Amino acid sequence: MAELVRFGVSLDKKLLEWFDRLIHSQNYSNRSEAIRDLIRENLVKEEWIKGEEVAGVITLVYNHHQREVVNILTDIQHDFHHLIISTQHIHLDHDNCLEVVVVKGKPKEVEKLAYQMKSTRGVKYSTLNMATTGKGLV
Repeated sequence: MAELVRFGVSLDKKLLEWFDRLIHSQNYSNRSEAIRDLIRENLVKEEWIKGEEVAGVITLVYNHHQREVVNILTDIQHDFHHLIISTQHIHLDHDNCLEVVVVKGKPKEVEKLAYQMKSTRGVKYSTLNMATTGKGLV
């Protein structure tokens, strides 16, 4: 286990009360766990900014009846096959599909893939969730 270090933080009373309500609503057992997660979240953002190898998830919702949307999305994914770890295709209803694309690579390439898929005609919603390979986190 990593060596633990204790430190003090000074906060406005109302800010601390707000923070306590927030972490309670998110089921944190204590402030330390919540603060650790906030720090890690910012470290992951820093990995993306620095251009280190990252992981992420691209989520798409699209109308599969839209002409050629499935073929175009498949072609884009083949163009970026070196980034794609896994995909999952879910039929939401008769018209709409949800696709999850798990990726790993350099942030600029991952973002390029995400933007190409997002801008495809027929895609109703798309988001890129930044994650980490975990190599640099404790």
